[in-house]
Amino acid sequence: MTAWIARRDGEVPPGGLRLGVKDNIDVAGFATTAGCPAFAYEPTVSAPVVIRLEAAGAVVIGKTALDQFATGLVGTRSPHGALESPLAPGFVSGGSSSGSAVAVATGEADIALGTDTAGSGRVPAAFCGIVGLKPTPGWLSTVGVVPACRSFDCVSMFARDVVTAAAALEAAAEPVTVAPSAPVRRIGVPSEQVLASCDDEVLAAWEPLDLAGLGYEVVEVDLSAYLAAGQLLYDGALVAERHAAVGAFVDAHLNDVDPVVGSIIRAAGRIPASEYVRDVERLAGLAADAARVWDDVDGVVLPTAPHHPTLAEVAADPIGANAALGRFTNGCNLVGWCAAAVPAGTTLAGLPFGVSVLGPAWSDRSVWAVGAAIAGQPAPPSVGADDRILVAVCGAHLEGQPLNHQLTSRQARLVARTATAPTYRLVALPTDPPKPGLVRTTSGGAAVEVEVWSLDAAGFGSFVAEVPAPLAIGTVVLADGTAVKGFTCEGVAADGAPDITAHGGWRAWLASR
Repeated sequence: MTAWIARRDGEVPPGGLRLGVKDNIDVAGFATTAGCPAFAYEPTVSAPVVIRLEAAGAVVIGKTALDQFATGLVGTRSPHGALESPLAPGFVSGGSSSGSAVAVATGEADIALGTDTAGSGRVPAAFCGIVGLKPTPGWLSTVGVVPACRSFDCVSMFARDVVTAAAALEAAAEPVTVAPSAPVRRIGVPSEQVLASCDDEVLAAWEPLDLAGLGYEVVEVDLSAYLAAGQLLYDGALVAERHAAVGAFVDAHLNDVDPVVGSIIRAAGRIPASEYVRDVERLAGLAADAARVWDDVDGVVLPTAPHHPTLAEVAADPIGANAALGRFTNGCNLVGWCAAAVPAGTTLAGLPFGVSVLGPAWSDRSVWAVGAAIAGQPAPPSVGADDRILVAVCGAHLEGQPLNHQLTSRQARLVARTATAPTYRLVALPTDPPKPGLVRTTSGGAAVEVEVWSLDAAGFGSFVAEVPAPLAIGTVVLADGTAVKGFTCEGVAADGAPDITAHGGWRAWLASR
């Protein structure tokens, strides 16, 4: 069976990447079906994650198959047929992002977008021998995505290596302030009691994993609260969100819906609101309990899935076989963590085996580095690491402003839209083109809107050489206390210049004019 629902041929520019998009994510020019042709609609605008990847040079080559309405971890609940793992004929590819994972694993796509509510960006990575990055919830926009459980949905990224997946995820993400996370040194692993839910094949593949040999301190941790949170998604009332998302369509089109998917979504519509509220409250307590693990360790590593079922096993028990696959993945979005699923060898029978690295919210880049080490791959460069220099801009160099090209022509990357610490004044300078001056002050200061861009050393050097007086590149303190390079202004030029601090930033001041 093919991974593609719809494909198109097109030239990929040098350095560009071929992009597959899971068919519950909007791409202008393609129908969005969510794996149900009767549900199809024609979006006029692509989802923001697609727009940003295309702007970075990726080329959409098609829409990929999925478990219908992103309901499943097996890759068999599709009107286009079941997808098997390209590395293990007769065994499932994993879902619901089955087509995206298979397209990358077979080399038909360089990167592919998936979605992940309960593990759909990680289980397919494990079963197809590739990398799946599930970011901190909220980092990648879910606008233009057919929801599964809206409160817990994430867009995810597949690639054959961590460096490519990380670069693509950074390109797809809206810039947000992400404080640098500390490197992972202490790793938590599950107890033998937790691992007892894995089959012998998975246990035999897990046993040789030598985290200590990679330089990490390894400790056993209590994951009971995390696992209990995961049970709430399908064994509790939170699954009601699936009916809220597409239940009205399913109820009206039963003959057009996969029977297993239809039964799950219709049952979700019968859950009382009081039970949903109860489980939301229970989840808050479990998330707080689960977070205590970060008092002891910097990351957690565990098998991505406890078992790799065959197509026949899923056909014989479609609900039970699917439910077992999410034991280690279901809770991650519910408690707000990030994860990286990476290949970690094969089982005794030669099946692909993968592990997941979990981390607290916004520790994504540190988690990626651990995943790369386990997979024996190069680690992606951290934004703001020694080979990239962060620069805060507040005026004519902002995105869309007349001097922004001085950054983009040097392959600068927009890292975050944020603000300074509340200790700055902003003045309007009489320059051509108009520019502001940022001045640190001991009184009367405020937070000022800035963008943070990263450049390599050569780009930073040539950029600084173009900065004219009375501006200079100095040190700017951001709202989170991080100190980066940035535009400052000579005090003599700021004296007497109109003070525009009250507007909060250059764009707001321009708009007020």
